[in-house]
Amino acid sequence: MEREKLKEYRQSLGKTQSEMARMLDITLSFYGKIELGLKNPSINTLKKFKKVFPTADTDNIFLN
Repeated sequence: MEREKLKEYRQSLGKTQSEMARMLDITLSFYGKIELGLKNPSINTLKKFKKVFPTADTDNIFLN
């Protein structure tokens, strides 16, 4: 299931998938798979996401 909210969040920031992957220190391939819902982010990736984007509603982005 595609993570539409993650894609919407990324687009609201005006970032590409590549830029998001770089900011989170993960591969573009892995980021793309997370956004497509093919992979789940690891706990470490979620921690990085919260650190890089402290105001993001991670529960809404990743759990809904």
